[in-house]
Amino acid sequence: MSQAVFPKLLSSQIAFDIAGTIRDGFDKHYRLFRQASQDAKRYFEKGLWNEAQAAARSRIGFYDHRVQECVQLLEDEYDPAELTDEVWRELKLHYIGMLAGHKRPELAETFFNSVCCNILHRSYFNNEFIFVRPVVSTEYIETEELSPTYRVYYPAVDGMTFTLKRIVTNFQLETRFANLSRDVAQVQERLQYFFGDELAPNAQFQVLSSLFFRNKGAYIVGKAINGDRELPFVLPILHNRNGELVLDTVLLEREQIVILFSFTRAYFLVDMEVPSAYVQFLRSLLPRKPRSEIYTILGLQKQGKTLFYRDYLQHLKHSSDLFESAPGIRGLVMLVFALPSFPYVFKVIKDFYPAPKETTRAQIKEKYLLVKHHDRVGRMADTLEYSNVAFPRHRFAEELIAELKHHAPSLLEEEGDQLIIRHLYIERRMVPLNMWLTNAEAAGNDLDMEHGIVEYGNAIKDLVAANIFPGDMLYKNFGVTRHKRVVFYDYDEIEYITDCVFRKIPEPRNEEDEMASEPWYPIGRHDVFPEQFGKFLLGNAKIRKFFMKHHADLLTQEWWQARKQRILDGFIEDVFPYPQSIRFCNQLPAPPAPAPAEPPLFSETIENE
Repeated sequence: MSQAVFPKLLSSQIAFDIAGTIRDGFDKHYRLFRQASQDAKRYFEKGLWNEAQAAARSRIGFYDHRVQECVQLLEDEYDPAELTDEVWRELKLHYIGMLAGHKRPELAETFFNSVCCNILHRSYFNNEFIFVRPVVSTEYIETEELSPTYRVYYPAVDGMTFTLKRIVTNFQLETRFANLSRDVAQVQERLQYFFGDELAPNAQFQVLSSLFFRNKGAYIVGKAINGDRELPFVLPILHNRNGELVLDTVLLEREQIVILFSFTRAYFLVDMEVPSAYVQFLRSLLPRKPRSEIYTILGLQKQGKTLFYRDYLQHLKHSSDLFESAPGIRGLVMLVFALPSFPYVFKVIKDFYPAPKETTRAQIKEKYLLVKHHDRVGRMADTLEYSNVAFPRHRFAEELIAELKHHAPSLLEEEGDQLIIRHLYIERRMVPLNMWLTNAEAAGNDLDMEHGIVEYGNAIKDLVAANIFPGDMLYKNFGVTRHKRVVFYDYDEIEYITDCVFRKIPEPRNEEDEMASEPWYPIGRHDVFPEQFGKFLLGNAKIRKFFMKHHADLLTQEWWQARKQRILDGFIEDVFPYPQSIRFCNQLPAPPAPAPAEPPLFSETIENE
């Protein structure tokens, strides 16, 4: 750009002032975001679980509140006639200049987009006025000297035991450990296979400087380096029954760490000065996890949405398959479609719902919002909610367009060669559990069938622990992830367990009651009869066998009522994001070494050994 043109572009005081207002709005948002993460440390130390959960829920709404606050400020301050195209073009340039040296430029750009798109008509969404692509680099952003993104520890210098203790104590938790020496010894034992007897000259631990808080746990996240090998690790810290701290286990398998950072879990609270540096570090541990999902699990879900959409547009540009109806049983409330080459599904709320569904679009959106703010305990898929999404019409199968026009005409608009969907949800694609079970049975794979039913029951029990009743418990409403975990994804009928009334079916009063095709007893709106679940779930003999073997308690009113009462009593259940079998408290003493075998009296060959 020539020097003659540049000053002319940057001549508007209005553009400069608006850019400053938006930047200040973002800085306020992130200041409050960090404060919530800092408060999480205090809640954890004092065991204030209800306060911690409330803070985590509240933080999710911070972003939208600050965006609306900023939009209101600008709309009150400026007349729409003042916001000409020239002002908008210059506004972006001023904003870019204000992000020089900023610690969080990528988040500030997304905040800018959110404010502008709340003011501008949607036809401006993809033009030069907003950040369609990132402009300011996040590479090598400097942190404050006293608060680096990660710290490095050298076990070859200080010794392994001292180093591990120092890693833990450097977080300066104010609650005492029950027996840190014991816990560190158990961690060291599991790390022994990686480091061996001799440490390489570069042997080190790199540990992120902030703890990751979620639910009733705090997590130390880092990686061990020895020679040319790297090993990710996570140390969960919990309270024991006496309120003292313990290292509960050490996660060393990448799959376990992936599940800890799963899209089915609540967002972490982490105090990050430079979020992009945390994302870069976590990607070195989980190279297959998209940056969008890492930003999201760190509580920066709007940035996650931005990156997801950019990835989606890039995929669309480099693919040619058609959007089509997703496989599986058609839902009564949602129309679901997918791009076969893209690992997500798109969900649109229908305009009308056949009996027995009695709901509205507003009620369904409220249920999805409830899940967004709730602890998903690894059993409910996170959703990305979008408005006014433009799709290339030629990429839609005609059958799908006909379905959309029939079931959701109010949400559909054709604009030139684009198909605009006014509101939709996007979720990670999974194999519907009913299809998983059918395929396993067809293949004669009883192990997969049993695994699916065990996981299905576990999913329901984890949801109950989080005060969630699924409502519609049919297998089609649950999906199987690539890690073979069963996850719930149909939210239009969920209720709080504490709002449900779990009842037994009354004994029939006479023969007419016994033979009646309809219930002869009154049923309230929130009444649930667990003994009836079997009629809908256990028609298949094999499924019934596996279900009764592992989860027969789900068919009893007593089990449900007992769990409801625990919640009403204020008890918050422990739901572990890793297998119970690897917890230190579940480790049995090693068995004595077997006596050496007697040497054979003569040599013999054993076939097929």
